[in-house]
Amino acid sequence: MRKLLLAVLGLGAALAQQLSPQGILINPVPTDLQVKVWVDKDPGKRGTALYQVGEPIYIYVNVNQDAYVYLFNINADGKIDPILPNAYERDNFLRAGETRRFPPEGARYRYTVTGPEGEDRILAVASRRPLSLQEILDVERNQVRVEGTEGLARALSIVIEPIPARDWVTDVARYYVGRVTPTLPSTATLAVDSRPQGAEVYLDGRLQGRTPLSLGVNPGRHEVEVRLSGYQPYRVTVNPRPGERVQVFAQLVPEPRQGTLAVTSTPSGAEVYLNGALRGRTPLSLALPEGRYEVELRLSGYEPHRTRVEVRRGETTRLDVRLNPIRTGTLLLESSPSGAEVYLNGQLRGRTPLRLTLDEGTYRVELRLPGYEPYAASVRVERGRETRLAATLTPIRTGELSLEVRPQGAEVYVDGRLVGRGAVRLSLEAGLHEVRVAAPGYAEYRAQVEVRPGESLRLFVELVPVRAVLELYLNVEARVFLNGEEVGLARGGYLRLEVLPGDYELTLVAKGYRTLVQTVRLSGQQVLRLELRPL
Repeated sequence: MRKLLLAVLGLGAALAQQLSPQGILINPVPTDLQVKVWVDKDPGKRGTALYQVGEPIYIYVNVNQDAYVYLFNINADGKIDPILPNAYERDNFLRAGETRRFPPEGARYRYTVTGPEGEDRILAVASRRPLSLQEILDVERNQVRVEGTEGLARALSIVIEPIPARDWVTDVARYYVGRVTPTLPSTATLAVDSRPQGAEVYLDGRLQGRTPLSLGVNPGRHEVEVRLSGYQPYRVTVNPRPGERVQVFAQLVPEPRQGTLAVTSTPSGAEVYLNGALRGRTPLSLALPEGRYEVELRLSGYEPHRTRVEVRRGETTRLDVRLNPIRTGTLLLESSPSGAEVYLNGQLRGRTPLRLTLDEGTYRVELRLPGYEPYAASVRVERGRETRLAATLTPIRTGELSLEVRPQGAEVYVDGRLVGRGAVRLSLEAGLHEVRVAAPGYAEYRAQVEVRPGESLRLFVELVPVRAVLELYLNVEARVFLNGEEVGLARGGYLRLEVLPGDYELTLVAKGYRTLVQTVRLSGQQVLRLELRPL
């Protein structure tokens, strides 16, 4: 994109530099987050869309979960243009299931295809958390600070590195321009690089060389492994199609320094949990990275034993525990009506009526039943005795209404009462309620909603700006100012403006004529015919 008021997507020149949908950046871990990007001529993503120079193009993107989306156009000549965010479209947060078009309807800019002829790609990156792209993207100037697909891959891999692998995903759409006929070679290209470089590259278990490395491979599934002494292996599966170029960049992680933890107990056979994860039963010996660990031993009929140990590199840390027997009692839980879920210290244990054998001690009990208020209580279980808890549940007569509004600060009224500004979350009696959202300069929103008992109703309201149109007819060509800010030039004595309704100071300045200043109130569509007098 060269300019944002009249934005242009440049098209590449070489079909030899193919990119797969994973050719910019590969996530080695499967994730349920999905993003899809396509162009208006190819909603099915067959990769055969053809545009002529000067044609408009529209880009679409969709996510299946709430995510921040970043779009880049990779020209075939290696240049990269930003699509989202840009100087006019800074909001790149999409809701689950939302589809957005760029440019959107009514936008102050458009995308027009330009040469050279060839194949272009559009890269979409979706992340559950915002990415810090200051080193890559200059939004104000609408420029990408890196060049080439591999340069973009390196830069993005550094930004994404701190983010959990299941929290990001990518997708690519391709299209052609001019007289290019999409043809696919019979082989694919695999480019592998790493940080640090010099790592061994194994393809389907066979050593191919060291990074950086470019290989010709057959289309289809391949296992790639990158190894370097002192670092953990990096593994990923690729599935290139004929003619595609797959870029793999491995950010290698140093191998942890290890020691040994030996755990024994009296009696033996106790379950050993390390930082909450079951690792085996006593006696147990584990090779672990050096560091501090939370250790818990559990054995039926005995009290859990918890402690913290430190494992040092090259050393064996020994932990010998004598477990203490525990004594139990019985807890009988009943409710009216019955069938309520029983949570004991936050864990679901069954439905009422329910009898539990428990260790002696105090427990937090919560009963939940749809349509009824949650019931909570604290009970003490004594050794050798039965404790009975009977609860009468109270029906729910209220529900929850949650509103998100744009613009922020818009006033929210429910049943004629101001309940807040911006995002609002409140509890209401079940039934019909009138919702009104208002903000200066925007069309008012009104709706009737039904709140159901025990349920949460979520609304998103985006107010539509109200615009006023002013047509100026002058006897000379003049510069036009509103409230001291220049808004245009009345060429040939004519200018059409769209502004928010309100009162403005209109100033007209023309060389050789007296400056004309007057106050105007703009609403709807107005025509002003004014005459400037010579000096």
